Amino acid sequence: MSIISWIVLGLLAGAVAKFLLPGRDPGGLIGTTLIGIASAFIGGWISARWLDRPITKDFYDGATWAAAIGGSLVLLIAYRILFGNSRD
Repeated sequence: MSIISWIVLGLLAGAVAKFLLPGRDPGGLIGTTLIGIASAFIGGWISARWLDRPITKDFYDGATWAAAIGGSLVLLIAYRILFGNSRD
């Protein structure tokens, strides 16, 4: 996949994570979007490195999507724990 594909995947994974974990995020929409993009890269790297699941060239691979969404959930939870609700 190209870098643009990873960014789009990250945007969508961040949106799914935000849907699964509703609430106010410290970074708002931009922070959640950046978390989604970072988690797509991190999830793909973890999947390839430790789960012995190589990154495919196919954008519609279910394992790639699961890794990106899982990474988004983990990073979003960690972000909320570390920074709390700073929008109050």
